[in-house]
Amino acid sequence: MLRWKTKFTTLLAILSGLLVVTASAGAQQPSQARETVQKGANGTYTLHANVTEVVLYATVVDKHGHLVTTLQKQNFSVKEDGVPQTISSLREEDVPVSMAILIDNSASMGSKRAAVNRAAIDLVRASNPQDEAFIVNFSDEAFLDQDFTSNIGLLEKGLSHIDSRGGTALYDAVIAAAGHLAEKAKRPKQVILIVTDGEDNSSSDTLEQTVKSVQKLDGPIVYSIGLLYNEPHGESGRARKALKTLSDQTGGIAFFPQSLAKVGPIAQEVARDIRRQYILGYHPSRPISQGGYRSIQVAAHAKGLGRLTVRTRAGYYASNPSGK
Repeated sequence: MLRWKTKFTTLLAILSGLLVVTASAGAQQPSQARETVQKGANGTYTLHANVTEVVLYATVVDKHGHLVTTLQKQNFSVKEDGVPQTISSLREEDVPVSMAILIDNSASMGSKRAAVNRAAIDLVRASNPQDEAFIVNFSDEAFLDQDFTSNIGLLEKGLSHIDSRGGTALYDAVIAAAGHLAEKAKRPKQVILIVTDGEDNSSSDTLEQTVKSVQKLDGPIVYSIGLLYNEPHGESGRARKALKTLSDQTGGIAFFPQSLAKVGPIAQEVARDIRRQYILGYHPSRPISQGGYRSIQVAAHAKGLGRLTVRTRAGYYASNPSGK
C-alpha cells in the first residue's frame, strides 16, 4: 500500500515541476484545445488549433438554499475579469468524479473519528457508482492510507488507520492531494472533502499559497466540514476563515455543524451537490496565450425563481504555451 510517510514538503518539491506543465498533465483542464477551419482570402482553408474552452462546474441554489436544476443556457451570464463572455455549452449531468477524502488525524480528533468515518463512507455510498476516491489521514504528517478505488471495503480500511496525535498540516495535505488528483485521477471532475476540527498549525505553506497552488493545478472543488464548536473563539475564527476561503475559491462550500451528529446529513448534502451541478463552457475573449490569472463571475436569472446564487471557482490560471 502506497503511504506518504514524510511531511508533504517532499512531495511539494516534486509538484513544483508539475505546476509548470499543468496544461498537459492535469486531468481537469480549464481550457481545452479545439480545432477550427477558417477560409482565407485566396479561397484556401487553414486549420487552427488555438481555440480554447474554459469549463466550469457550477451549483445553483435559490434563496432558501434549495438546488435549482432546470436552468438553460440563456439563464446564465459569465464574466471573465469583468468582461462578458459567450457561453458555448451547458448541461446538467451526473458525471463521475475523482475524490480525495482528507481527514484530520490530530490528537483532538480522537473521539470524533468514528462518526466522521461513517459519514465519509455514507458520502461515497450516496455518490455516483463510477466515482473513485482516495483516503488521506493527516496530522503534522499525512498518510495516503488508500489510493484511488471504488471499493467501499478498501476505503473503510483506509479510514480505520487512526493514530490521533500531533498538529494539523491542513494546507500541505490539500496541496499534495490536489497534485495527486492532477497526476493520477481518471475523471476530469475532481473534488476534495476536508474534515477537520482545528486551525492549521504545522504546514510549510500559507492559506494564500495553498489556494494559488490549487488554482495553478486547475484543481478540484473543495468541500469543508469544520468541527469547530469546541474551539476557542479566536482559533475558531481563523480556522473558519481558512476553510471558507478554500471552498469559496474553488466552487465548493464550507459547513460548520454545531454538533457531531450533523456530520452525516452534511455528507449526504455534499453528495447531492456534487451530482447535481451544471457543466458550463465558454471561449475566453482574451487569448489563453497571454497567460495570467483570470477571475470568473457567473450569475443566473430565471423568471419566477427569485434571487439565485451560483457557486463555481473564482478563477483560473491561463496556460501560456510558450511557458512564460
